[in-house]
Amino acid sequence: MKISRKGAALALTAAAATVLATSCSSGGEKAISGEGSTAQQKAMEHFSDKLAENTDIVLDYTGSGSGDGIKKFINSDVDFAGSDSALKDAEITDAKARCGGNDAWHIPLVAGPVAIAYNLDGVDKLTLNPEVLAGIFDSKITKWNDPAIAELNPGVSLPDTAVKPVHRSDSSGTTDNFQRFLQSAAPAAWPYEHSKEFQGKGGSGAAKSTGVGDTVKKSPGSITYVEWGFATENDLGIAALDFGAGSVELNADTAGKALDAIEFTTPGSKDLVVDTDALFASKEPGAYPLVLTPYSIVCSTGYDDSETSSTLKEAFTKILDEGQEGLGELGYVPLPDGFKDTLRTTIDALDSGN
Repeated sequence: MKISRKGAALALTAAAATVLATSCSSGGEKAISGEGSTAQQKAMEHFSDKLAENTDIVLDYTGSGSGDGIKKFINSDVDFAGSDSALKDAEITDAKARCGGNDAWHIPLVAGPVAIAYNLDGVDKLTLNPEVLAGIFDSKITKWNDPAIAELNPGVSLPDTAVKPVHRSDSSGTTDNFQRFLQSAAPAAWPYEHSKEFQGKGGSGAAKSTGVGDTVKKSPGSITYVEWGFATENDLGIAALDFGAGSVELNADTAGKALDAIEFTTPGSKDLVVDTDALFASKEPGAYPLVLTPYSIVCSTGYDDSETSSTLKEAFTKILDEGQEGLGELGYVPLPDGFKDTLRTTIDALDSGN
């Protein structure tokens, strides 16, 4: 696992990361630690490089999956959790206890589309829709030349090859959001509640984004849901999706159009939880709403070390101002200006909790 800061050969255990995050190094550096979502791992490495260039802040982030990141944050092993989905009720209570009775806030510093990535020899262009995806990942569509797929792809020669769906085997915010998308966009075809654990029938599992990407790359006929950057890194086919208003290819413009329409579950709150139900049910022409907005989950105030809040505040401000540049090359979508303004209000309030 590559740790984010260039030139630093750091292999930190969770306990060591905590010590590092709450003290200044001998060189006067300030350090913060995070763990969780692999969807934002590449972005965090990029942010770490930017901070190393322009500040004395060391950002160390470990991509272990959203579930692990939340546990580490609640246990005070790291300063912030990376999670692709918001805290659930019990986790909110536990996080508040960790934060000394203060609220934990969700700050979506990253936006990244989820690609439907496949390995199908001879098929360079493919269109799917939410109902077909639900059938594939519930093992009800088992051949690539199934009539439901053929209907969406007139003129495309689809092989009589077995469909091999691959899902995340670990506790994953990406899985939670993908299943929430199926539940919102194809409710009749996906009867399961969303969860960080995959609920569909059949298929095979692989750990983390790197695992599902590698598995599909090595397995003809396979298909998965994975962050855009991991799909392109593995040179996989990426399906266009018909959300209800025609086929939409995944690119920065179509994902950016979806971001422009994002709303939050509690308007006016500094706890910025995206209304994913509304986002994933969108049928706006030319928009690709299957977009993750991974959160950095932090204590609004109440860290044991008073410097932690101020360092997080400084780091997140720099990420907004300078860290968005270059994200497009890594498979993310730079945050729109209006979105950044909303985030800035929350970041400016860190340490006060108000």
